[in-house]
Amino acid sequence: MPATEESGDDALYVLTAVLLTPAQFPSVLGDDYPEACAALGLEPYEVGYGLVLGQDGRGARWTVVTDDVSLVACAIATWDCGMEYDLSLDDRTVVSSLPGWPLAVAVAAPGVPAPHDPAPDPELGDAARPLAPPDSERWGAAQRRLGADEIALQWAIWREQVDSEVTFVSPGENPHGGVRRVLEEARGYLDTPPPLGRIRSAFAAGDARTLRADGPGWSMVARTDDIAFVLLDDEPGEVLPVGRGPELPALLTALDKMAVRPN
Repeated sequence: MPATEESGDDALYVLTAVLLTPAQFPSVLGDDYPEACAALGLEPYEVGYGLVLGQDGRGARWTVVTDDVSLVACAIATWDCGMEYDLSLDDRTVVSSLPGWPLAVAVAAPGVPAPHDPAPDPELGDAARPLAPPDSERWGAAQRRLGADEIALQWAIWREQVDSEVTFVSPGENPHGGVRRVLEEARGYLDTPPPLGRIRSAFAAGDARTLRADGPGWSMVARTDDIAFVLLDDEPGEVLPVGRGPELPALLTALDKMAVRPN
């Protein structure tokens, strides 16, 4: 991806960018949009932000927050099509510049030192602690949400692994205790709407939608015309397929109606 060129060490060489909006945000940051914003010290404005990840002229990692969401969305869409896009930020749209990256980035800017965290500002203390991706070696909320992201992204692959020989977790009588809790809390969202972004809906094949719901200690990924997968903080690395049964279809339909959707 092209760099944003400026003079001297203040140049930001752009490596990638992501959206931080109610419908699309890096799930490593939180279960919902306000929580994700709070992780970066941002106000959860409904329009959202763009996060631009890059290196300065000394190779230091920086995450630049911009309120020009349309610009970042255009850049991401262009890159996804395999085309070049020079993402140049107007200083007037920059909300903050945060040291470090909240996500793992596998590439580096050419011609500058290897990626590293900038030197700490002694006046800021812990407030200037660099952002860092979650530890991939330990299971926790961030890893659980990343697992749900992967299932949503690779739905067909995960769905193929669930065939007639797999025992579905029943959403009816005598279900898995963790799944029962998830379904009850998800159903509770219908009466008491959760924070913005806890329920998100994205495009899927045909008339279906890919539904994502999160809560304290759990994530659920589902297709509105199919099954669901549940991940729990209490069960490291486990993915629990939930059969449609008598309850799931109506619950998914109701959740989809109140979910936030990408523009």
